[in-house]
Amino acid sequence: MTAGPILSLRHYRDELIAHSHEHPQLVFGLRGRLDFEVNGHGALIDRQGLIVVPAGAHHTCASDAGSHCLVLDVPGEHWLREQLGEHADASQRLLDQPAAIGLDDRQQQLVDWLAASAMDDPLIARQGAGLLLASLSPTAAAIVAPSKRLPYAAFDRYIEEHAAYPLQVADLARIAGLSSARLHARFAAECAMTPMDYIRQRRLLKARQLVIQTLLPMGEIAAQVGYGSQSAFSAAMLRAFGCSPGALRRESGDKAR
Repeated sequence: MTAGPILSLRHYRDELIAHSHEHPQLVFGLRGRLDFEVNGHGALIDRQGLIVVPAGAHHTCASDAGSHCLVLDVPGEHWLREQLGEHADASQRLLDQPAAIGLDDRQQQLVDWLAASAMDDPLIARQGAGLLLASLSPTAAAIVAPSKRLPYAAFDRYIEEHAAYPLQVADLARIAGLSSARLHARFAAECAMTPMDYIRQRRLLKARQLVIQTLLPMGEIAAQVGYGSQSAFSAAMLRAFGCSPGALRRESGDKAR
């Protein structure tokens, strides 16, 4: 059971928050946009949006421009049954899986009213939380599962098309619809590398293909994959593939004969 307040207002900023807790939690958007991830499932929360965080679920969140949210920390199953009676089972099913939910206008009005109320009053907090949960029971069937993985195919197409130009983490973040901080966290969780490592890897894989399959000068290949000098390009290829571009081309030529 949570020892803190049942309802609270929170302002999320660019600093990444990553943790878990033993109680379920509901995060309702009020203003701004919040990048959220629960057990590897990502979602964006803004006004009329809700994220469900099950008990024990690892979650991370951050907001580039700041996000105001109403947070409901559910005390536990006993509290649910005490407050909701016959609605408790439906609420428990809702709280058992990570999900992103869109609120209707009436539900958002209730969220807004509670956000403007004296939530430090135990009666208002307890009954307000109960009303919120009861209002969500009919919407459980309308849950939209958050996306599971980053759009790697879209990343690859973008990097392929723009390999010769300066590429930034913000470019991939824009494609994924995430903040740069959230993108870093997702890359670390899904493929144990940074976004810049991924960009570098894709560039070098393209370079390797050009070295093996064409007779383009090494300087031109270096320029096509974003390296300003042939020496920096050669050093990067050596680190990535264990041999220089020239050796790689000679080796592929020998195998072709």
